[in-house]
Amino acid sequence: MKLELDRASDVPLTEQIVAGVQTWIRSRSAHPGARLPSIRQLAADYRISRFPVIEAYDRLVSLGYLDSRHGSGFYVSEHARLGLAGLGSCDLSNAAEESGHLLAQLNLPGEALQLDSGSVPQAWRDVDAIGQAIRHVSRTDPSSLVDYGSPLGDATLREHLRNRLAPLGIAADTQQILITEGASEGIDLLMRYLLKPGDTVFVEDPGYYNLYGLLKLHGVRLVGITRTASGPDLDHLHAMLAQHRPRAFFVNTVFHNPTGTTISPPVAFRLLQLAREHGFSIVEDDIYADFQADPTDRLAALDQFERVIYVGGLSKTLSSSLRVGYVVANPAVVRDLASIKALTSISGSRFTQAVAATLLERGAYRKYLERLRRRLGETLGAATRSLEEHGWELFTAPSAARAARTVQAVQATGLAHTQTGGKFLWSRVPHIDDSARLAACAEAFGVSVSAGSHFRPHGEPCPWLRINAAFALDPRAQAFFAAAARLDA
Repeated sequence: MKLELDRASDVPLTEQIVAGVQTWIRSRSAHPGARLPSIRQLAADYRISRFPVIEAYDRLVSLGYLDSRHGSGFYVSEHARLGLAGLGSCDLSNAAEESGHLLAQLNLPGEALQLDSGSVPQAWRDVDAIGQAIRHVSRTDPSSLVDYGSPLGDATLREHLRNRLAPLGIAADTQQILITEGASEGIDLLMRYLLKPGDTVFVEDPGYYNLYGLLKLHGVRLVGITRTASGPDLDHLHAMLAQHRPRAFFVNTVFHNPTGTTISPPVAFRLLQLAREHGFSIVEDDIYADFQADPTDRLAALDQFERVIYVGGLSKTLSSSLRVGYVVANPAVVRDLASIKALTSISGSRFTQAVAATLLERGAYRKYLERLRRRLGETLGAATRSLEEHGWELFTAPSAARAARTVQAVQATGLAHTQTGGKFLWSRVPHIDDSARLAACAEAFGVSVSAGSHFRPHGEPCPWLRINAAFALDPRAQAFFAAAARLDA
């Protein structure tokens, strides 16, 4: 067994060891029953402390990759091979790239500025209201602390979500709503339901790297469709439909990750027409819906769940720790998804769902969103101006900033119908062709930012970077922006 460990990496040694041993086992280089180096030996071989080795081995035992034999050592589990065989043709090596990137983001040193973070800063969250809701549920519903919930999810929460969907034009009763552990579980359930290994799936290019990783894990073929300021590029989509028969198209409707753009009505209508003509499903990822103050057209509202399955959530706004997502579809699809969920996770967290329902019922979430939207709008404008002053180019400027510049130009071009907002700015330095150079430059200023290639389906080079506007005014970010603009072509 040979591991590649980098003591200077932001990824903890424990995570590197776990990933390295998993890769070794998956590569078929190890056979069940093979003995691993002892903790002392591995630490000595790689000149590291024994503590990360102890933690890594314990974690690998818990995950089922290793067996621990008292007084003898650690061995490749007999069950590890069976588990891998059950994965069929999943592309684990490619999927691991996306999961490794996510782990690296979650394990950054505390002093590093995570400029491309997907989260709202902790200081912006309504921690007091969350704490009050937790205490209320603990006091009034103690069974939620220990009992299973329904696979469909908390009935009160589903009712609140139904009411929140109505202003978006999405008419759904509570039996059409399935609560999930974050939107990621909802997307994973849909992949299990819709796809089989070898299927072709369309995704947006650029898009969300975790989605790519999940799809690769399910063994499907990804085809990227270029994302424009108004949504998927229809010319490119037509060309790809002439070559492929996709089973599904995963689309981020509002405040797209990473470009911040929103699908325009003409593109939305044409996309639905093509779905009906070519027989593919659309998974509408609307995880950033609550960042939007003035609702625009949703595919689910236009389609009424004929071809569209809608995914939303509260985790991006409310709390990354309170994992609350949901899937909305026709009743037959929701029943099937609930059955899959019952087999894979039994139910979600009854307690978490009750806390979320309490925040919605008391109006705390509504008031928090009003403050969050105002603060983010101000920050987006300031971050946009700062980037442009430093000579950076934006994929498209946020709607508020654009309107403030030239209302007449917006009206003339019709761009007011293609809102740009949320928290992400898709940006580049005009004379730099590969943003990996920008990511390397950022490190010198204590800033972590991912190369744009992470946001492309197959890791293709990319000049763009995702920047979270909430962190863009930090002095370290400002120093990076200035230095990056001075890089030689």
